[in-house]
Order: sequence, then structure tokens, then C-alpha cells
Amino acid sequence: MSLYAKRGVSAQKEEVHAAVKNLDQGLFPNAFCKVYPDFLGGDDSFVNIMHADGAGTKSILAYLYWKETGDISIWKGIAQDAIVMNLDDLLCVGIYDTIVFNSTIDRNKNLIPGAVLEQIITGSQELFDTLKTFGVHIHYLGGETADVGDVVRSVAVNGTMTCRWPKDKIISNDKIKAGDVIVGFASYGQATYESEYNSGIGSNGLTSARHDVLSKFYADNFKESYNTGLDEAVVYIGKHRLTDTVDITSHDSPLTTTIGKLILSPTRTFAPVMQALLTNHFDKIHGVIHCSGGGQTKCMKYLPEVSDGSEPSRHLRVIKDNLFDAPEIFNIIQQNSGSNNREMYEVFNMGCRLEIYCDAADADTMITAAKTFGIDAQIIGRVEAGDKKELVIKVKGEEIVY
Repeated sequence: MSLYAKRGVSAQKEEVHAAVKNLDQGLFPNAFCKVYPDFLGGDDSFVNIMHADGAGTKSILAYLYWKETGDISIWKGIAQDAIVMNLDDLLCVGIYDTIVFNSTIDRNKNLIPGAVLEQIITGSQELFDTLKTFGVHIHYLGGETADVGDVVRSVAVNGTMTCRWPKDKIISNDKIKAGDVIVGFASYGQATYESEYNSGIGSNGLTSARHDVLSKFYADNFKESYNTGLDEAVVYIGKHRLTDTVDITSHDSPLTTTIGKLILSPTRTFAPVMQALLTNHFDKIHGVIHCSGGGQTKCMKYLPEVSDGSEPSRHLRVIKDNLFDAPEIFNIIQQNSGSNNREMYEVFNMGCRLEIYCDAADADTMITAAKTFGIDAQIIGRVEAGDKKELVIKVKGEEIVY
């Protein structure tokens, strides 16, 4: 059993998928988000999308950082995490505008005061204001804040996004085909719309990141930050404090930061890039995958199977053999945990959080758009025909097959 599983979490969420397997899969079963008929407007040419997600256990890290440093502004990053984990999923089906957002914050009032709530809510509005300047309009409609200290140890920050969208402007992933290349967008670095270096951590795998990297100091001093029913052998097994310094030499300008800043980097949104691509090059995009839960294996859930009814379905095989070098935060996690590459690439994005599937001739269009915003991008792999659905990741001379 992996460390991830021993901590009561799952990269693939098998039990969740089993629980919802009989629900309506929507109009486009291979689409990254469920897409439904226009129940709200009754127009056959439109569709409805309602999507819920959140910052996950990253809020526990924000709690620890705030308690240790006194920097309450760190909670604005948690607001961004909750929003971007919704927004960037919607980007994958082609939606980037005219969205409404409703937040849900569950807190333990004895530990999380109103000043923290103010940071989360203010941070949300500030992100929406920034996105508006890039033609991405999200309307903040408030939400629910509940004092549920018997349920949550500190705070859970989540949200729901809803949109009506033209049906003929949906990316369903059904166009992904053998011969496509995969253009990957880096999750790390500093985009033109970011104020500081982003480690690329995103909002997935943070249970492992927290326990693998941080030391027993946090178990001893913050019992409220973890499930005390866990085996102590998997609780805060790292060697670091959040205030430990780290040198980032791979950045354009080498910089010194802290473990806390790296592990709490707000999830980067690719909305400005995707707004430009979806507005000007929609027809060139065959599919989009957000490498969130499941990391680099996420694509396996959305690959179409091709059949004309007269022969068995043909499967697609994905080869990723030119991924970015993993940024420093993932090296730190792996060095502390001893996890192998197979688990790392299944749990974390490893520096690449968005994939566009397209014809090879159109790859430069995608890459140029990303680099316009200071985001590194490159062809990270390709799609082949196969006798079964399969993903092959080649990294540092190792071949990993899923």
C-alpha cells in the first residue's frame, strides 16, 4: 500500500467513481466536465455546466503557515486554489466566460476567526477582478459559510461554478485521435499575471506533500492539523519546517524562498491563455486535460474509443516522453518520502498541469500563446492507435506503463 493510501486518500478515487457510476454521464461522456442540456434556458443550441471543487487539504497548510508566521495573507492563495480548481476544469470543455461562482466555507470557529474569512472572500474578488482584465468574467454570487467545528478540524474552502454555453463551442475530447501531439503547459515559473514565482504544486496531492515534507514538529504542536487515528509512521515524516529556506536555481533569476511559499503557491490558472486560444483557434483544439487528481494519468479517463459498429472499438495509446523536468517542489517531496516515479506521476502534476491535444501543425500556435503570457510550453508527447487503452510515461531513462 502506498503512503498516499495509508493516509486515507486515493489518487484515482476508485470508490467515488464506483458510487457515481450509474449517474447520467451527460451529453458528452468523454468531456472533462459533465455537460447537460440547457435545463435553465430551454434552448437546444445551449448547454448547462455546474461544477464543484475546492482547495482540499491545502487549507491545513495555510493554517499551519499562518499560525507559525502570522502572515494572514496566505489565505488569499487558498481562495485562488478553490476557484482555479473549478475554473481550469471548465476551460477543458471550452468555457472561459459568463460564469457564476458560489463559495462554500466550512470552519471550526474556535480556530478560524472572521479575519481569515475576510482574507478568503477578499482574495476571491481580487482574482475575479484580475481575470476580468483578460476577458474572463466570473460573477461572485456569495455563498454559504458554516460553523461546523464538529465536522472540520480547521477550515474547508470550496466552490461551485455554473454556466450556460453554446453547444457548438464545447470541447468534448471526442476529436482526440491517433497522430495527435500533446502540448503541455508548465505549472511552475512566473506567468505575466502572477506576482511571484509559482512552484507548480497546484491543489492535488497536498496530503502527501504535507506529511512527506514537514517534520514531527507539526504533529507535536498542531494535533488539529491531522487525523490522529493515522499510523504515526505516516504522519509528518519529513525533515522540514515551513520557514526553511530553499534556493531555486532553475528559475530565470535564481531566487531564495521557503518551503512554506513553495508548498502554498496558489494554483496557477491558465484562463488568460485559454481565453485567447478558444476565441481565436477553437477548431484547432481536439481535447484538453487538466492534470489535477491523478496527475499525469488523468488523461486516461477521457480518451475516446472509436468504433463504427462493424468492428471492435479501437483504443488510443498515449506516450509522454518529453515532459518538463520536475520543478524543485516535487524533488523535495520525493527526496523526503522515497516515493518512486510511478507514484509521483500518478499523484502530482510534476510540473505540467494542462494538456492540449491537436494536430502537429498547430502545436506552435498553442506554444506561442502560452509563452506570450510567460508560461513555458512544449510538445510533451503524442497519441497512437493501440489494442488497449494505455499510458506510457518515459522519464530519466525509466518507462512507466499505466
